[in-house]
Amino acid sequence: MPSARYGVDAPYGFGFVGLVVLGFWVTGLVMAVTADLAAALPALVSGTLLAGCLALSLHVSLRGKFLVWRDVLDELDLRGDERLLDLGCGRGAVLLAAARHLPEGRAVGVDLWRGRDQSGNSPAATLRNARAEGVADRVHVQGGDLRRLPYAEASFDLVVSSLTVHTIFGADARAQAIAEAYRVLRPGGRLLIADLARTPREYAAVLDRLNAQDIRVRGLGWRAWWGSPWVPTRLLTARKPATP
Repeated sequence: MPSARYGVDAPYGFGFVGLVVLGFWVTGLVMAVTADLAAALPALVSGTLLAGCLALSLHVSLRGKFLVWRDVLDELDLRGDERLLDLGCGRGAVLLAAARHLPEGRAVGVDLWRGRDQSGNSPAATLRNARAEGVADRVHVQGGDLRRLPYAEASFDLVVSSLTVHTIFGADARAQAIAEAYRVLRPGGRLLIADLARTPREYAAVLDRLNAQDIRVRGLGWRAWWGSPWVPTRLLTARKPATP
């Protein structure tokens, strides 16, 4: 498990759901005391179910995503000298895990560092975590919009992203972000994007139009269920052709 501090994803969402859970439980308890248990049961059951969903999401945010990405990165069998870009790196959960696989390489993170996306989100927090994880010598972060990446064409061997692209409003804007990720890949480079529910299939259609190869979408298992089995995280993988 990580030795640095990575915060909680979507903290405002967790806070809102927590208040709703509390509201159901208080309502149920008041009704149980002042009326009867049968009248209180719907509120108590609803609050308990929501609390279970909240606990599952917290598990993904605090533990599950680290375990999932550990396995994904191990499967890549990297040489160790690659240049990697993390889209929406936040406080560095995936960026720094990848950097540990790149002793002779470079891990670059780009983000807007919005507080609504992650608690305590800032480039300074990412760099502190890089120092805590012992990979600061090979990590660089930069502010930037995923729809207009500040990098030249064919700059990276590998582009990754975790639960970020879906936060861009509008299918056309998300398609632009996917096209930008593909643009900065070197020939033969690989793209891995983990995102919610059906959005990876949306990205796969964009990559198909760009003539990407080996496009696949797969589930990441129960450790990446956000709130319930009906909100899974899926992983899109693709490769840029080695020759035009």
